[in-house]
Amino acid sequence: MKTKKVFYTELAYVFGVLILALGTTLMERADFGMSMVTAPAYVIHLRVSRDLPRYTFGTSTYVFQAFLLILLSLIVRKFKKGYLFSFVTAVIFGVILDLFISLFAGLPGTLPFRAVYYMLGMVFCSVGVSLLFHTYITPEAYELFVKEIAETFRLDSAKVKTVYDISSCLLSVILSFAFFGFGHFEGVKLGTFFCALINGQMIGICSRFWESRFEFTDGLPLRKYFE
Repeated sequence: MKTKKVFYTELAYVFGVLILALGTTLMERADFGMSMVTAPAYVIHLRVSRDLPRYTFGTSTYVFQAFLLILLSLIVRKFKKGYLFSFVTAVIFGVILDLFISLFAGLPGTLPFRAVYYMLGMVFCSVGVSLLFHTYITPEAYELFVKEIAETFRLDSAKVKTVYDISSCLLSVILSFAFFGFGHFEGVKLGTFFCALINGQMIGICSRFWESRFEFTDGLPLRKYFE
């Protein structure tokens, strides 16, 4: 039997955030529609940045996640220290996202290139999320919201995730209509719905790949601070 290699959970967090930010950047460059979880923040960014140019996509992601964490606290009627770590992760992700967007601003914008960006973006996002599933460090509010709701009310996490994704998509559509006019889609496009159909399966494939080859082990004695 082949021995699995060690993959430190802390590195899974670092690589997960970096790869997820890269994937989100490529999907933004493609302009075929963001993923359902990031679409609301992206639509808000598109509108607010018209009046406040410094309001970047990265900023919008952690501002929106702060709102999600407040909403989560009201629903479960408590506030955990892990929620603060989740916001820290959101800020780190947002800063890296803005950096990548700045670095890749000059990428060619023709249709064939955009199609490549979109496909690579979906793959990278799935890889990034799958890595974040294998670390004890608190993830972004998107994943934490689903996890906490499911655990608090003893609900099936897959069903909660489905409801959350649908709600996020509807919110994005409503925001797009409210900000840019009825029938005018911004941030939510055909690619958003395509991503929703296969994203879960892609994350599952990535997770099985990691687990078949690596043993995820803590490299630092920090897990107790995130529980």
